[in-house]
Amino acid sequence: MAEMKWQKMSTAETLQMIQADDEAPLIAVDSSSDDEDLFVAEGISDDSDPDYRLPTSESDEDYEGPSSSAASSPTQPPQPQPGPSSTTPTSSDSDVPQERLPKRKRKALQKSPRTKRGRSGSATSSTDQDHSWHNKEKKDTKPNPPRFMPSRTPGPTFDTTASWSPLTLFQLFFSASVVRTIIDNTNSNAAKRIKAGRKFVWKTLTTQEFYIFMAIILYTGLVQVHLRSDYWRKAWPYNFHFPSEKMSRSRFEAILWSLHLSNPEEDEENERKRNTDQYDRLFKIKPLYTEIVTACQANFHPYKNICIDERMVASKARSSMKQYMKDKPIKWGYKLFVLADASTAYTWNFFVYSGKKMVTTGQGLSYTSVMDLLPFPLLGSGYNLFVDNFYSSPALFLDLHTKHIGCCGTIRRNLTGFPHTTQNDLHKKAARGDMRWIREGKLLFVKWMDTRGVSMCSTIHEAFSGHTVKRKVKEAGVWQTKDIPIPDAVVDYNKNMGGVDVSDALIGYYTVHHKTMKWYKTFFYHFIDIAVVNSFLLHKELFKMRKEPTLTKPLTQKIFRERLAAEMLSFAEASAPPPPPPPPPQPTCMPMYYGGDATQARRYCRRCQEAGWQRVKTPIHCRKCQVPLCLTSRKNCFQEWHDSH
Repeated sequence: MAEMKWQKMSTAETLQMIQADDEAPLIAVDSSSDDEDLFVAEGISDDSDPDYRLPTSESDEDYEGPSSSAASSPTQPPQPQPGPSSTTPTSSDSDVPQERLPKRKRKALQKSPRTKRGRSGSATSSTDQDHSWHNKEKKDTKPNPPRFMPSRTPGPTFDTTASWSPLTLFQLFFSASVVRTIIDNTNSNAAKRIKAGRKFVWKTLTTQEFYIFMAIILYTGLVQVHLRSDYWRKAWPYNFHFPSEKMSRSRFEAILWSLHLSNPEEDEENERKRNTDQYDRLFKIKPLYTEIVTACQANFHPYKNICIDERMVASKARSSMKQYMKDKPIKWGYKLFVLADASTAYTWNFFVYSGKKMVTTGQGLSYTSVMDLLPFPLLGSGYNLFVDNFYSSPALFLDLHTKHIGCCGTIRRNLTGFPHTTQNDLHKKAARGDMRWIREGKLLFVKWMDTRGVSMCSTIHEAFSGHTVKRKVKEAGVWQTKDIPIPDAVVDYNKNMGGVDVSDALIGYYTVHHKTMKWYKTFFYHFIDIAVVNSFLLHKELFKMRKEPTLTKPLTQKIFRERLAAEMLSFAEASAPPPPPPPPPQPTCMPMYYGGDATQARRYCRRCQEAGWQRVKTPIHCRKCQVPLCLTSRKNCFQEWHDSH
């Protein structure tokens, strides 16, 4: 065969030559290699494939076709523009079994669609070309929030018409049954220590002493000294009347040393299960822990906006439950996950994180902690939940949306599901107040530039509705305060996310927390703080609901704690057991007649017998000594006998 030589031909001449070579009219289509060219017979419409879409002007501009110089080069044949059928198989080919198709077509069907390269050279998918970030001028669709249907009326759930003092509010959390359980377990623990050979003075703890004990603990949060023993010192400047007048230091230390929340016998049984799946690391705090959580949920129902965050209880003890969080004011301690009401900062639900073994699902701690804190039948639907970037994820927000719970929070950009398109993205050096947003179904993703970039995700907001915030902006070298636009999600997040932080601040002002060697005593102090702060917040809610004639404004937390400690002392005095009845009065020495006729009831006088007069009788005897003695105008044996004895 003669060797073929390439000659300069136009595109039309090349197509005419190919059609003349075969009776069936064919259209040549370019592919990535010479042996994978796919030919589509004329007459098969491109519109037969329902997934096919005409390329947009942007994709046409981004595609780098053959240059004119390459088409006119004498060393290679001209390359036609690729058609859409080069990457998308037609519906007619998909209906034919692959084993009956030619080899080239089977390879083309098995080959995945190619991604086009933009001008920057990085691969971009076809979805990125149409899925770009929008600025604030682009109008977003406002989502339809779920109907707010709480299971109970938001606010205090008890009888708000009754009179509630600080002590009665506190007793909603430390009920009589809770106090009785702690007292019984403390007495059992003290008996166990004495049986083990520990030498200390102990007498049975009573309800009266326990309330005095708690009043002293509250007092230590109001009046702080360096050493606990200073509260009982008499020398100046520690000459406090309280607590030494109500309880001795040795008695207080004995109660604190023996304090126990769980049953000691059940503790030993739980310890035998250590290193097994049945072992409960939180067993020693469970009686008070469960009661406090139940009381927090029973006595108040949250309003529409709620938030979830972590709380740290300070401790430097050597415990595997201790955590480190560098972004918290308290960096070392025990971690609690807390759900709080956004408007009142009321602690509604919480649980103690005891380690990685708590996470039993594959969703991770950030997902399971939120689901565990949201008891949907008890809470209701239509709530707006605000979380930070530790919890936020598209999967969580979509799952809560199906349960009619709206979500909003900051989000990390490297999470699965966060849009990674760079088209019209927010520049790293964007001006303050600039924003970009993308909506993917129910999820809204927002990027906003403040002092640094902020990323938000929400299922309850539209991108921008005209809100502004005052910020300092540097223009022409001069700092000026200006109103800059701010996304709706950021506005509500800043307003409602601080519920747990406010609760932490209220606890920290007058906390009763003290250093201790026992981890469960650390939680005992913290549970008292939760009960006091929640009681104080309920007092403020009651003041809003009804105007007290004796109060022009609600009590401050300091005064609330002072009155609570004073009422505990009064309650302790009232609950003291009644004193035993006094013994009957002892009779005094007085002359008394024997019963009956004075002339018949007569006895021998004891004084006369001692003097040698054996036969002298008298009707008189001493009432106390029961001794017959003469008492006449001529003889007074009664006086002489008592003087001598």
